[in-house]
Amino acid sequence: MTTAHPLVSLDVDFAASLPGLEPRTSFRLESIDAAEGLYALRSTIDDLRLFLLDPVSGGLDYRPRLPAAALADIGAAADEARMFVVANPGEDGVSVNLRAPILINARTGAAAQVIFDDTTYPIRARLAA
Repeated sequence: MTTAHPLVSLDVDFAASLPGLEPRTSFRLESIDAAEGLYALRSTIDDLRLFLLDPVSGGLDYRPRLPAAALADIGAAADEARMFVVANPGEDGVSVNLRAPILINARTGAAAQVIFDDTTYPIRARLAA
């Protein structure tokens, strides 16, 4: 997976809706100024917005082994795939979902969410201040 070139904006299409976000499959990924590695993923049909964090830019030691099928699903070679985690700001800080990363083909915008069955990675990992 690559983090060599920061994305500024990209149209993103999921083959299937993310759990709980049905029927949305089309989004726009936009970098957030002055926040390296942080992006807004905005629905193209309404006001829904998620925050995505590039775990490498965010200083996380997070390098899960991704199934080859996940890369095939987005039509990406390893050097074309970008991995993000969903970031959830709250009153007690920011947590990220490490159990269900989002993969995006940086060339085409094809995207998928990988959901790990085991509990090696938590659903809510709190970021250090």
